Amino acid sequence: MNFLDHPPRFFFFTGKGGVGKTSIACATAVKLAGTGKRVLLVSTDPASNVGQVFGVAIGNAITAIPAVPNLFALEIDPQAAAQAYRDRIVGPVRGVLPDTVVKGIEEQLSGACTTEIAAFDEFTALLIDSTLTADYDHILFDTAPTGHTIRLLQLPGAWSGFLEEGKGDASCLGPLAGLEKQREQYKSAVDALADANRTRLVLVARAQASTLREVARTHEELAAIGLRQQYLVINGVLPKSAAVDDELAAAVCAREQAAITAIPDALKALPRDQIALKPFNLVGLDALHHLLDNVETLAEQPAATNAKPRVAPTLATLVDEIAADGHGLVMVMGKGGVGKTTLAAAVAVELAQRALPVHLTTSDPAAHLTETLSETLENLSVSRIDPHAETERYRQHVLETKGAKLDAQGRALLEEDLRSPCTEEIAVFQAFSRIIREAGRKFVVMDTAPTGHTLLLLDATGAYHREIARQMGDKGIHFTTPMMQLQDPKQTKVLLVTLAETTPVLEAANLQDDLRRAGIEPWAWIINNSIAAARTSSPLLLQRAANERREIDAVAKVHAQRYALVPLLKDEPVGQKNLRALSQSQAATNAEADL
Repeated sequence: MNFLDHPPRFFFFTGKGGVGKTSIACATAVKLAGTGKRVLLVSTDPASNVGQVFGVAIGNAITAIPAVPNLFALEIDPQAAAQAYRDRIVGPVRGVLPDTVVKGIEEQLSGACTTEIAAFDEFTALLIDSTLTADYDHILFDTAPTGHTIRLLQLPGAWSGFLEEGKGDASCLGPLAGLEKQREQYKSAVDALADANRTRLVLVARAQASTLREVARTHEELAAIGLRQQYLVINGVLPKSAAVDDELAAAVCAREQAAITAIPDALKALPRDQIALKPFNLVGLDALHHLLDNVETLAEQPAATNAKPRVAPTLATLVDEIAADGHGLVMVMGKGGVGKTTLAAAVAVELAQRALPVHLTTSDPAAHLTETLSETLENLSVSRIDPHAETERYRQHVLETKGAKLDAQGRALLEEDLRSPCTEEIAVFQAFSRIIREAGRKFVVMDTAPTGHTLLLLDATGAYHREIARQMGDKGIHFTTPMMQLQDPKQTKVLLVTLAETTPVLEAANLQDDLRRAGIEPWAWIINNSIAAARTSSPLLLQRAANERREIDAVAKVHAQRYALVPLLKDEPVGQKNLRALSQSQAATNAEADL
């Protein structure tokens, strides 16, 4: 493996949920410890299963792994760290400032930026020379901070003063209010990250065009701020041997090889490794020892009962319920890489096939999908919002209003804050809001929706909803704001998209909690690309299908009010015919689940 050559002291593994970065980090830790080096494995992943992988309860204390001499692990709970961080900042003003002001501060500190900065606050001590880490030859971090967070920590100036003087109230400055005392420590930590002799970033991806594009953006963002020692690991690549005499496996293999061949230019120069898809769950030492081997592992043939495709509710079943309303807003939400854009298109196609007027709107850059749809189906109009143009328009508006009277330092801080992912979500949502009103007379299917935190931030700081309520309510005039429409289940149905894998399901559950906090109740879950719902004879894929069943059960019995299972298809889901195939189970077309 290239990324293991001449290993530095620090490794950071980064990538979207479900790509396997935790498994790769654990396998790397085992391999390094096997050479006689003392290794500390640190996880800041909210979906951390490091303890489960090793069969040891770890938690927020350095813990020896008994089965692996020289290996120690630490799980930093980012949610607990964020809560402690919020308490530290909000505690002194609680009971002093009005409750409405305190609530606004708490909401400002509720988002992903706070969680990430709080986690960075926790593991900063591990990146600098200290007695805590002096005994370790290698320290491995599962989940790296984003380029946005690192840039924020690189900026000079007094954050607390900036906020106290009322110069800024945007989304990501609040989390920095308590950092001034640790600025030197943060500087040392960021310097360690940027030192190629001390730190190596491992970008973990899957062999999918969309995932590789996202990794390319991450690579460029981190390289631009000095973190250039990067390696690419493409995980879970289906071996060609698994595709023999099986149409589904052969099609998946061809699709993956095409994505690797067309890898973005930004990634071509990086040292690259490929890890073959394994048939087993990556739990236990035997599994970890095999993960980084280049030798293919043969799958055992699952029992005959496990070879049958899973019978479960289909996407068409959900659309039947949606269609009964005649019109409304359908928001398709989920983390990156789960296929929400494709499923939004599939829902739109199904509704249009029922002779219902539909407007599909997306901010996904893959415009070829929208072009295909606009040419092939009546009753369906398609629009694509350019997130870059909308974000730039929003940025300029904020700089011309809030930023007009700021000094150079204040403007620099505001400009950095406007590079936050929250900024794009807010800008795109404002563009979506112009389309939402159409849902009173037709179906509007909306892809790439904002998180619950962003919706709350819009409601709390934009003041639009409250101002309209104040003006109209006093006059007895009926009114509806976009936020009210999203909270009304009769007008809006939120579909959460996930995969039948541990991390994506947990991330979707966290998103559901976030939405509920904003007063929005998800209507249904969609489990995408399920092997368990597909027809295959490949032993490797059959074993993977058996592994999916626990996650499908968790969605059906614990998380979702209703759900649909969408099979992994042989053909790329582009165009009307292939999108319609997503709606119909390959196992059955009825809605009876075998749960």
